[in-house]
Amino acid sequence: MDLFSVEMLAALLGVGMLAGFVDAIAGGGGLLTVPALLWAGLSPAEALATNKLQSSFGSFSAALKFTRGGEVKPRDMAAMIACTFVGSAFGAVIVQMLDPGFMRNVIPVLLVGIAVYLMVSPKAGDLDARQRIGERAFALLAGTGIGFYDGFFGPGTGTFFAISFVSLLGYNLRKATAHTKVLNFTSNIAALLFFLLGGHIVWAVGLVMGVGQYLGAQLGAHMVIRNGAAIVRPMLVVASLAITAKLVWTDEHGIVRNAIAAVTGWFA
Repeated sequence: MDLFSVEMLAALLGVGMLAGFVDAIAGGGGLLTVPALLWAGLSPAEALATNKLQSSFGSFSAALKFTRGGEVKPRDMAAMIACTFVGSAFGAVIVQMLDPGFMRNVIPVLLVGIAVYLMVSPKAGDLDARQRIGERAFALLAGTGIGFYDGFFGPGTGTFFAISFVSLLGYNLRKATAHTKVLNFTSNIAALLFFLLGGHIVWAVGLVMGVGQYLGAQLGAHMVIRNGAAIVRPMLVVASLAITAKLVWTDEHGIVRNAIAAVTGWFA
């Protein structure tokens, strides 16, 4: 099927809508969009660059919805936004110099840990809890660190941000998700700027999927505002396990599988 045929663009629009909906709630939309872009015939470099373009529409849409709904005030997040931008930009530069494969070996273990934490702690994120660090420290640690990760590798970024807000700043899951989308948009834009320099973006595809992302993210953000932790927690668990499964499935040397087996063996 031709990349720019009506059928192909319609299919990618639908994938964008679904990914935007999922990403607005729990992250992990890239699990749908990157394979779809590769299936459509884009090269790996084009798929990654175009994915950043279309995902920026989704994260912007969700952030806008949460901001207009009074769930988050970006002005109060200036330090977090700045640190996330710098971290993501630095990650996008470094990934062009190094092999990000080693990240693949660590991330699944962390994602499984997040899923287990949410399943065994049924009240986690229902209500605001005790704040463990200050917001400036959070900006430096989580903003810079997770922003770097998004620019360098990416899968599970929204999940990591959400859990960091819950565990470090004591936010409930609805509040954490709202703040996560602001930082997600920041890291997407920072990485996108460096992909622009590479000239690999397929604009027609990215913009069509971006429309889908925008619409899907609006619906997903509305669901979070309406249902809070009741929908966010199970979606976070599913997203964590789905990203892990994807990384394990594409693990050529079995390093991830061995790492997970070792960790689960400690608790056996």
